[in-house]
Amino acid sequence: MTVAANVNQCLSTIKGIEAELSTLALNTNVEEASRVFHETMLVIDEIKLDLEKRKNELEVKEPQYKG
Repeated sequence: MTVAANVNQCLSTIKGIEAELSTLALNTNVEEASRVFHETMLVIDEIKLDLEKRKNELEVKEPQYKG
């Protein structure tokens, strides 16, 4: 598996985790749990943005990795 494929797979997984955390935050009746899920989702979003940035850098610097 290429670096680009690994990054894309990781990015896809992170997006799924982010979506699941959002669902958990909305569906829980426990205010503290909802807050923790939401805060964790925000951290995951930052990681996702960093990874997307890295993916774009890879595609620019290493044309063979364009997906």
